[in-house]
Amino acid sequence: MLTTPTAAPDGRQGVRQRMPALAALAMAGFLAVTTEMLPVGLLPAIGGAFGVDDAVTGLLVTVFAVMVAVFAVPLTVATRRYPRKPLILITVAGYLISNLLIAFAPSFAVVAAGRVVGGVAHALFFSVCIGYVPRLVERGQVGRGLALVAGGTTAGFVLGVPLSTALGAAIGWRGSFAVLAVIAAGVLVAILRFLPAVSGTPAGRRIQTSGARSALGVVVTSNTLTFIGQYTVYTYISVILLTGGAGESWIGPLLLVCGVCGLAGLACVGRTIDRHPRTTVLTVLALLAATILAVGLTHAWFVGLVVAIALWNGLFGGVPSMYQTAAVRVFHEAPEVAGAWINGTSNLGIALGAVLGGLFLGSSPAILALSVTAAALVVAGLTVAVMGRRGFAP
Repeated sequence: MLTTPTAAPDGRQGVRQRMPALAALAMAGFLAVTTEMLPVGLLPAIGGAFGVDDAVTGLLVTVFAVMVAVFAVPLTVATRRYPRKPLILITVAGYLISNLLIAFAPSFAVVAAGRVVGGVAHALFFSVCIGYVPRLVERGQVGRGLALVAGGTTAGFVLGVPLSTALGAAIGWRGSFAVLAVIAAGVLVAILRFLPAVSGTPAGRRIQTSGARSALGVVVTSNTLTFIGQYTVYTYISVILLTGGAGESWIGPLLLVCGVCGLAGLACVGRTIDRHPRTTVLTVLALLAATILAVGLTHAWFVGLVVAIALWNGLFGGVPSMYQTAAVRVFHEAPEVAGAWINGTSNLGIALGAVLGGLFLGSSPAILALSVTAAALVVAGLTVAVMGRRGFAP
């Protein structure tokens, strides 16, 4: 049972000493992203099993994102005083239940219910996960710790979704969700074994000052603009590659290369974000805008397009951990609340970016307009970061 804790002594250690705990959180992040994105590759099979149109089946992705956007902040605020470890166990158990419901669903309604359960778990998971790291590691190594945990999330995009989709093609979509449920059980064991218990926010403690709240607002605004810009283009990366001359059989390998580049970018950001936080943020955002623009300028030259896409995805690999680090620094007394705002606005940016990008599809020249719009949104996020020194301090 969850109980409201009293203040616990500071047990933060270096990243090296906390590596088993950070690895457990990274495994949970891998599970979370794979659970969220798995239906994308299996929508036709799921719809065919229940005689549901593709447009309706696509709502399985939408409902998950809506749950996150709606419940991330309220759930985090409501549970901020409770111990962190039971909460993260509950969210991972939510992924387990979600995947089991879908694996054995007798109807499409049960599949949708499973996605709702997973979405609610997801709304709380990343808030607790992001807030866990600064409670585990020394303050000067928070950025590196978050980058290590984010490696599991990135691996979910790079390996989890393609492998589980291929598994679904081999053993059926139900088998793919069942395997993911088994992985969730393994993650529960890892968390129980390796993740130390930490307290929540002690009763009576005020959540930051008005200055800290305004600084968090700067970080959240920049995060939202950058994610809208990123997903205006990234949602349709397959369409861009096909328009640029890629064969359909190349899309999977090219996306895998992009994911590997993202891991490399995450590693680079992890090495600099603690020592040079402001310089890292401004440099990455400026280069991100430039490479997104390069995608539009090279879309008719296949080799140049692939290089531009690889660089763009490499730069974005470190962006989530950049914003997570900035948020927990300015709102350090309640890092899970900071994580909730980053989690919720990131999903909002993903949804809005997908809608905005869809308005540009249809012809080759539209890809240039798409990239210009996306780059402009990232520049807007960069401008907020430049002007908002309290949110992105040296």
